[in-house]
Amino acid sequence: MDGGAGAPVRSASAPGVRSARRPPPQATGVSFMNNQKQQKPTLSGQRFKTRKRDEKERFDPTQFQDCIIQGLTETGTDLEAVAKFLDASGAKLDYRRYAETLFDILVAGGMLAPGGTLADDMMRTDVCVFAAQEDLETMQAFAQVFNKLIRRYKYLEKGFEDEVKKLLLFLKGFSESERNKLAMLTGVLLANGTLNASILNSLYNENLVKEGVSAAFAVKLFKSWINEKDINAVAASLRKVSMDNRLMELFPANKQSVEHFTKYFTEAGLKELSEYVRNQQTIGARKELQKELQEQMSRGDPFKDIILYVKEEMKKNNIPEPVVIGIVWSSVMSTVEWNKKEELVAEQAIKHLKQYSPLLAAFTTQGQSELTLLLKIQEYCYDNIHFMKAFQKIVVLFYKAEVLSEEPILKWYKDAHVAKGKSVFLEQMKKFVEWLKNAEEESESEAEEGD
Repeated sequence: MDGGAGAPVRSASAPGVRSARRPPPQATGVSFMNNQKQQKPTLSGQRFKTRKRDEKERFDPTQFQDCIIQGLTETGTDLEAVAKFLDASGAKLDYRRYAETLFDILVAGGMLAPGGTLADDMMRTDVCVFAAQEDLETMQAFAQVFNKLIRRYKYLEKGFEDEVKKLLLFLKGFSESERNKLAMLTGVLLANGTLNASILNSLYNENLVKEGVSAAFAVKLFKSWINEKDINAVAASLRKVSMDNRLMELFPANKQSVEHFTKYFTEAGLKELSEYVRNQQTIGARKELQKELQEQMSRGDPFKDIILYVKEEMKKNNIPEPVVIGIVWSSVMSTVEWNKKEELVAEQAIKHLKQYSPLLAAFTTQGQSELTLLLKIQEYCYDNIHFMKAFQKIVVLFYKAEVLSEEPILKWYKDAHVAKGKSVFLEQMKKFVEWLKNAEEESESEAEEGD
């Protein structure tokens, strides 16, 4: 027999002794699992929340419209109350699905049919932009309603932009008063950043442009926009969406000129916008002039042909000579590959500029043009360090070639220079300026003796 057979057997329930592991009966296991399912542990006071979007009532557009219109009618014309109603309703109503219906109601008072008309059999409300007073203060208040709504429900941003683009295409279907209100509202919303300037693309619709609707709408829009900000802020917004050079497209092709644009908007009280467009047109013309100049120089066109072309562009685009000489200088200096060695670049520059002196001389017929050229030379020599020692040599060359004259050189030396490299360039010019002064005094003495 095994030695452990005679050992006393301890009870399974005896303390300190682990009982043998036995699998629980099958029935007991099932009962245990069911019991676990039925009696989940819970924390006291715990609430199981349903996501808000699951709580929202699903309506068709007509039912959604009825709910919004009923709520707006109850709030009345108190726009603070309207904003609170819209904020609260977003938790129950499906704004995401019916954004277009919501914005149609807030702007026009009901759902809009294609073309911008209200359906006769639909409910309407007078608590909307089109039924409000036609003044900037009221439109500013409505802008706050839209601003609060979209800040609260960020997903409405895209839907609102799409709505405004659609409304702009529907402009012919609205009355003049409704268009004016929408224009003022849009201007304020552009100013406060609720809308992006890209929505203005809708105004370039051929039919709206042809009938003059776009230009008239733009007058009201820009007035309210500039009233909220200024022309610089407006210009920056237009530039971001590459629309700063497209404003003349508000008019038909046969009227797309700077003269017509400035006359129309100046008479409408938007002189700052007119000046902005004129400046933009001039900047564009200058860029085009420089590009064409460089191409003509690289082809080696005769100077007489280049001069004729530049003078025609000056007249056509009203570009003053001091501006043109800066363009010609930049073009001349960009047509050559400059030597990297300082001791050689001066000689190369003199040879190159001597060749182009007749071209430069054609556009320095005014003292201001000569002074502009001197400043351009100073800035160029400072910005391109290899030219630091070449400044005086270039000025002397241009003096001898009659591109520059005594008076502008003396004025530059005295007080018209800029800070860039001032001490170096003034020192370089000291002896030449003294010589010019003496020559001028001698000429005056000779003139007096002749008298």
